[in-house]
Order: sequence, then C-alpha cells, then structure tokens
Amino acid sequence: ASFNTKTRVLTVPILNNDIKPWTYDLFMGHEVGHALWTKVEDLEKAIDLKLNKAICNIVEDSRIERKIKDKYPGLRNSFSKAYKELFAENFFGTEGLDLNKMNFIDRINLYCKIGVSTGIKFDAEETQILREVEATQTFDDVIVVVQKIKSHMEEQEQERQKKAATRKSAGEMDDDEDMYE
Repeated sequence: ASFNTKTRVLTVPILNNDIKPWTYDLFMGHEVGHALWTKVEDLEKAIDLKLNKAICNIVEDSRIERKIKDKYPGLRNSFSKAYKELFAENFFGTEGLDLNKMNFIDRINLYCKIGVSTGIKFDAEETQILREVEATQTFDDVIVVVQKIKSHMEEQEQERQKKAATRKSAGEMDDDEDMYE
C-alpha cells in the first residue's frame, strides 16, 4: 500500500487472501496516517533541507503511526500483533542478526514498531534521542530529530573509524569491520 501526498491517492494492491486482518489494518492504518498528517509541503521542505531520506522516513513513520493509533485506538492491537508477526516471519530481514549491533536508526525503527520485546538497547544519549522521536507531534519536530540522529550517527561512525584505526595500528582484528560496508 502507498499514499501519494501530491495526488492524495491511496493505492491498495490486491493482497493475498491469507493476509491476516491485523496485518491489513496495519498497512492501511499506516497509509491513512500519511494521508492525514504527511503533507507534500513538509516532504518538499525535507528535500530542500537535504535531510537524509531514510532517517526522515523512519521518524515520520513513528510519528504518523502514533497519531493514527491515538485517533483510532482500536488499531493499537492490530499494529502490535502485526508487527510482532512480521518480525517473527523475518519481514525486516533481521533473522540471525544481533539487533544491538545494527546502526542507530535501524534500531530506532525496529524499537518503535515492535517495542521492548526486541531486546534492543540504547545508551543514555541514544535513549534521549529515542524519547524525542517518540514525542514528535509535527513535521517540524521530525526535522529537528532527524538532524540530531544524523549528527549522532556521524559521531558514532567517526568514533568507530578511530577505534578501527587504533586496532589496526596495534595489529588487532575488528570483529565489526565490514558491518558498515
């Protein structure tokens, strides 16, 4: 399913008959959330600001999903059940991965969708940013948090590169060396 913010058209594909009702509710609720709260002007603003599209999408998805569940509380159970099933079915491609070794925005994405049952951990600074993601109400809030996440991830990458360079100069092997390639 998708929603075109310019033409205001919601596209619903012909879905397999065995799609569960809660998964259908999740897909439709998500897109209706975009229809209600993601404005084309906001997306254009994000482009003008050269925001990272992937980070922006994840933070915006968190915002609109919280808002749709607040507006239609009956969707809460559908979202929870569907995301847990999708996770168990490897929809997110995480099977066999240590979720805590994933990059920050991917951990935010999974945590916001599935919750604490993922076992994902955040350090103190990451927890503060995660709380800000979970508190976004407007697209301007999204912009501020996206910029913080990008800055934080750049700092993490610089620190990782520094540690890798130190290990290499000391002749040590980095277990996570190819994780970011």
